[in-house]
Amino acid sequence: MNRREARIKAFQVLFQMENHDITFEDAADFALEGAAIHEFTSELVRGVITYKDEIDKAISEQLVNWSLNRIASVERTLLRLAVYEIKYNETIPLKVSINEAVEIAKEYGEENSGKFINGVLSKIVSDE
Repeated sequence: MNRREARIKAFQVLFQMENHDITFEDAADFALEGAAIHEFTSELVRGVITYKDEIDKAISEQLVNWSLNRIASVERTLLRLAVYEIKYNETIPLKVSINEAVEIAKEYGEENSGKFINGVLSKIVSDE
């Protein structure tokens, strides 16, 4: 499994956890269809869970005329994932974290999801 696939699986696990109020283990079992969880996927999910309050604060500070709860689940989950990478994983270049989130948003989100994700993440990076 490459890192993009691991990110997609992390996104799917986090999405399941938030939208179905289930445990990490149950969400991982569902998203991975019983397969073993990749180390990078686990790191991303656990990181978002651990730093969720700080991540949500960083996202909320960049939203204009929006609240975090008004953002669609796909975009909110991808923003959390990317912000975790940007703020807490120094081994991943910022541009990679942003690009990966934008590309996954194009696949799983609405028509303008990629642009929205890019805009929010660019503002977060510029504040770093």
